[in-house]
Amino acid sequence: MQTTFAEQLAGLDLSGFTISPPPVTQTDFPCAEAVAQTLEGVWSDLFALFSDTALEADAEDLGWGLVNLFHRAAERKSTSVDRATDEVRALIASNDGSEILTHELETQIERAQCAEASMLALEEMREFAAALYMNEFGSSWKPVSSSRFNHGAMLTSAVVQGRDFLRARSAAKKRAAMPEGTPVIFAGGRCRFPTEHEAKSFATNVWATLDKVHGTVPDMVLVHGGDTKGVDRLAASWAERRGIAQLTFALDRRLGARAGFKRNEQMLSLDPRYVVAFPGNGVLERLVIDAKAARVTVVDRRGPLGTSPKARTPRSG
Repeated sequence: MQTTFAEQLAGLDLSGFTISPPPVTQTDFPCAEAVAQTLEGVWSDLFALFSDTALEADAEDLGWGLVNLFHRAAERKSTSVDRATDEVRALIASNDGSEILTHELETQIERAQCAEASMLALEEMREFAAALYMNEFGSSWKPVSSSRFNHGAMLTSAVVQGRDFLRARSAAKKRAAMPEGTPVIFAGGRCRFPTEHEAKSFATNVWATLDKVHGTVPDMVLVHGGDTKGVDRLAASWAERRGIAQLTFALDRRLGARAGFKRNEQMLSLDPRYVVAFPGNGVLERLVIDAKAARVTVVDRRGPLGTSPKARTPRSG
């Protein structure tokens, strides 16, 4: 198995994160089928190796790190695109129409396009790995200190003019940061349950509620705080299973006690269709109050086990 694992890992070809000479086409990158087969083989061998050993308890952390390998590589490529884009902007500003500057501009645009194509390929690999993580551990993969942008399969490498490239790059970053659709805010705190049955009932209510909201808002974008240990994790897993775009607002710890209230303001500024509220703390209560004041419909599930607080428990006769 060690030989098989080594061969599969080598097939990922993760070395040399440099901007290659242009031009670049889709055929210059591993095809989706090859990526899927290689990652599935690596994943299967790796976690079979840990099964029934002392490392089994650490399997989820190691799986997270494997996905993060591709995420960090894509981030480095994104930084390369940003640097090349700055160069394009500077060359446009100083372009006097001379042949030398025009050639430099064209070369820099090609370099930026090449880096962008590599970034998209690495993001695709990350998404394959994140899907394997979801199937293995039942939760959505999230980076620690950055956003999980997915710029999609649309390359800007067909762009040939400097100003058009800058506009396309800006639009691509905006689309990745704010997916198109109708925002729906999901909020809830960290809950503990005395029995596994109650925990499963709560999780079932979370998913059922989100399914119902999604039926009303087919193009919903799930907006939440990205807490990996609270109810946000259930919502993120639901969104990933359903293929729903997500937008997370992490707490700005520099704001201290105001961080949660500031996040409420940021999320409500998106003009959401609904606020879905599960049990939480005083910051969540303020979110509900402010949402109602802004005439945003609140789907209130702050009752026992994530039920509507208005629902009455039937009396036993």
